[in-house]
Amino acid sequence: MTYCLALRLDEGLVFLADTRTNAGVDNVGTYRKMHVLQPTPDRLFVIESAGSLATTQEVLDRIRRDLAADAATESLATVGHLFEAALYLGRLSHEVASAHREALREVGADGTATFILGGHVGNELPDILLVYPEGNYIRASDERPFLQIGESKYGKFMLELAVQADVDLVTAAKIALGSMMSTASANLSVGPPYDVGIYVNGARTISEFRIESHSPLLDKLSKVWERQLLNGIAELPPITQDDVTDVRTGA
Repeated sequence: MTYCLALRLDEGLVFLADTRTNAGVDNVGTYRKMHVLQPTPDRLFVIESAGSLATTQEVLDRIRRDLAADAATESLATVGHLFEAALYLGRLSHEVASAHREALREVGADGTATFILGGHVGNELPDILLVYPEGNYIRASDERPFLQIGESKYGKFMLELAVQADVDLVTAAKIALGSMMSTASANLSVGPPYDVGIYVNGARTISEFRIESHSPLLDKLSKVWERQLLNGIAELPPITQDDVTDVRTGA
């Protein structure tokens, strides 16, 4: 399983992805799921992936092949808008999954992949889009300026409670890590190392760093996160008999 998320904020973009892959309890690996591409100085793309690792890797190989081809070939270097990059990514993903569908069906496997595409093209404002296996896409809304792929349910509440477009990037990174830690605590198929990307509007580049499983930062965040949750439970009001109804008597 996988968990990746992206936030679109007034100051820029935040990306976070785990690196754990799971093909069974005895086949757990680590693969990068956040990929940064800057084919020309006027554009930058961040691709996060969930689903079939084989499909993801072939899609990335095709992207690099097209970038190395002549200028007449459609690629991330030739698209004029971010949404065109999303359609291009979706088409590649659909083609790859379709090419292997029959063989995978024979062994009961699903070869589809889902992507988050973020970044900018030219002078357009940075944005984030979710690209479906069918090849189409959606944008994050202004009311909920975030996207998730993979194991999204456990960390969604943190994003919905805390994310606002005007939150600063440092706070947003904390929120994203809180969402990731909630997910990792509930699902062992999600875990560190975690890859983080922070894009400041106008910077034309992205800051990337990795949080390892033995990182003092991760240990500190986990302890504070757990302590605050326990403190929050302790501050909840008491539940008395006047607050509830006896199911036997109705009183």
